This record gives sequence, C-alpha cells and structure tokens, in this order.
Amino acid sequence: MKKPWFHQGLRFKCTGCGKCCTGSDGYVFLSPADLIALADHFKLSVTEFIDQHTRVVDNQICLLDSPGSDKCIFLKDNKCSAYHARPVQCRTFPWWLHNLESPDNWRSAAVHCEGIDHCDAEQISGEKIAQECMNYIDNLVEQNSGFDYSSSK
Repeated sequence: MKKPWFHQGLRFKCTGCGKCCTGSDGYVFLSPADLIALADHFKLSVTEFIDQHTRVVDNQICLLDSPGSDKCIFLKDNKCSAYHARPVQCRTFPWWLHNLESPDNWRSAAVHCEGIDHCDAEQISGEKIAQECMNYIDNLVEQNSGFDYSSSK
C-alpha cells in the first residue's frame, strides 16, 4: 500500500489566533457525542443546548454564529469558551481530509491558518495525523447516522 504524502509528518502548532473560528461561511456540524459534551460543559440539557446554540442546515445540527458576525458563538476574546468540550470537527483541525489530500491543499490551508508550518511548530508524526483523520471520519459517520435532528428543534 502506498504511503500518504505526509507519512513523514507535518508541522503544526495552534497559535490561538482564533482565525479557524471566524471569517468563513462554513459550519461546525455536531454529532450526538458533541451535543452531549457541550451541553454538559454549559450545564444544560441537550434540548436546552440545541435550542440556545444551534441551527439545522441540510438536516444536520450545527453551531450558531455570534449574532451579526461570522464567528463561532463560543469564540470570546479570540479564545474558545468551550475548548475542553469543543466538537470533534474543531479538535481535528487541520487534519481534515481535504487539507491532507495533497501538498497543495496543505499549503492552501496554511494561507488561512498561521499554525500550519509555523516556525515554532513541532513535527506531528504521520501516524498521529492518520489517527486524527480517522477521528474526523468517525465523527462524520456519527453526524450522518440517520438521526433526524429537525425533530429536535
């Protein structure tokens, strides 16, 4: 089996800039496990959390943006107020399949993320990157497990 182009590892260090949480038209989709973790973090029931902090897009539940902006509702002073319970989609960035498809995609992701190939970044092993990719994929499967979130709102 051919090794992925990143098998020798890649350099990444989160700088805490908050750019991955703002300025895009993307969505943070939530799995049932994400919903439970976030609700627990904010000491809410899952139903309360869904009612207060989410919306449904393409029959999937996702986080709201802050009112009047394009930043995540949990981004406060460029820091995640839900960091320890943040969704898997957030935890696994930048190890998303699209970013790792090719060296060009990795460089494109670096344009928006200063932690990719940062001069102080440690080398993340190819094995660790592959594990994070699997976590990301497992989460996608869980998000798309057929549960009808529209009936939860």
